Amino acid sequence: HEREHDREISELITKHEEEMEKLRAELNKEQQQLLDELCQQMAATHKAEIEQAQLQLQTLHSLELEALRLSLSNMHTSQLELTQSNLRKEKETALVELREMLNDKRAQEVAILQSRYQLEQDKIKKQCLKEKEDL
Repeated sequence: HEREHDREISELITKHEEEMEKLRAELNKEQQQLLDELCQQMAATHKAEIEQAQLQLQTLHSLELEALRLSLSNMHTSQLELTQSNLRKEKETALVELREMLNDKRAQEVAILQSRYQLEQDKIKKQCLKEKEDL
C-alpha cells in the first residue's frame, strides 16, 4: 500500500509538473502573440505617420521639417516606452496571478494527498490490529 501510495504521489507530482510546463508554454505563446500584434500595430502606425510627415516635408521649410521629425521621433520613443512598460506590468501581473493560482492548486493537492495518506495509514493500522487479534 505504501509503495502504491508513493507511486500515486509521484504520478500526481509528475502530472502537476507537466501541467505547470504546459501553462508556462501557453503563457509564453500568448505573450509572443501580443508582442507580435503590438509590433504590427506600431509598424502600421509608424508607416502612416511617416507618410504624413513626408507629405508635409514637401511643403514646409527645411528647419520646420527637422523640428517635425524630431517631434515625431520623440513621440514614437515615448509611446514605445509607455507601451513596453504597460506590457511589462501586465506580464508581471499575469505571472504573479498564475504563480499564486498554481501555488494554491498545489497546496490543495498536497492537502488532499496528505489526507489520503493519513486515511490509508489509519486503514492499514486498523487492518494490522485486526490481523493481530485474529492471529
